[in-house]
Amino acid sequence: MAMPGSRNLITDVPGIRVGQAEDARVRSGVTVILPESFAVGAVAVVGGGPGTRETDVLRGGRLVGGADAICLSGGSAFGLAAADGVMSGLKAAGRGFALVARPGVPPTPIVPAAILYDLANGGDKDWGEVAPYAAMGRRAFDAAGDSFRLGRAGAGAGARAGQSPGGTGSASIVTADGLTVGALAAVNSFGSVRVPNSAAFWAWPYEIGGEFGGARPDVTQAFDAEDWGAAKANPAPRENTTIACIATDVALTRDEAERVAQMALAGMARAIRPVFAPTDGDVVFVMSTERCQIEGARPQLIARIGELAASTLARAIARGVYEAERQEQPA
Repeated sequence: MAMPGSRNLITDVPGIRVGQAEDARVRSGVTVILPESFAVGAVAVVGGGPGTRETDVLRGGRLVGGADAICLSGGSAFGLAAADGVMSGLKAAGRGFALVARPGVPPTPIVPAAILYDLANGGDKDWGEVAPYAAMGRRAFDAAGDSFRLGRAGAGAGARAGQSPGGTGSASIVTADGLTVGALAAVNSFGSVRVPNSAAFWAWPYEIGGEFGGARPDVTQAFDAEDWGAAKANPAPRENTTIACIATDVALTRDEAERVAQMALAGMARAIRPVFAPTDGDVVFVMSTERCQIEGARPQLIARIGELAASTLARAIARGVYEAERQEQPA
């Protein structure tokens, strides 16, 4: 039976580390997903108002087809500068892409990024001429390791999920034959993560071991198709986003990684309602560390990895909000 890894984090995927940094005054933060070496990658951008950087290098027919790191950040478009800090750390480590190595010419670190909107959350955004995100990106890079905080941390530090506190969530799954899939999400959605008139998360069927509270809905009661529950009342463009990363140790081609990214979007739909709306900026990245080489029919394997990605992402989204709510409860 497939079960979460030892940490129940994306870092259960061999070769993946995560670093985070926050600015309590600004009420914002950055999360970096860092493979030990260049990873095959892909992206699916589906929200109506995305904010991204370097996603074109992950699309079919492009030269690079992967990434040295993935950067998720608060700060709206200001947060895209967080990738600059990650790039500086990668450059110092000698990592990056180069067609031909030449003396005195550094390789270029490839850091696709996505942002969420947290500018109106009450934090002090009067930071002067230089936004804090590049510095946070470098701190997050330097902090990369196997363990990291969930809830009000990293890119989800200042997020809102519908009318609930948003946050950073993560989960993993390890199959009986040793394949690992992990997910990380920063949840700042317009839609609600809970069934209307219930403490249960929409993702409840995928919960393992009470990882986000164990609440269950009354399945004998139908709900109104127009009842969105505790969604945000007045969403504005680009203010509502779930940005996420899937990682696996299964060796994938770039096109296979793209199919996994597209399938993983189902995890957002399982955990948030409504989702992919015109005001959302939803984005899912995928990285393969290529530690596990699988022989045999590829379509069945990719379908399997894609479904594991979707269910694990749904769990990560619920965990992010659950942990954020617990942290905001009075002591």
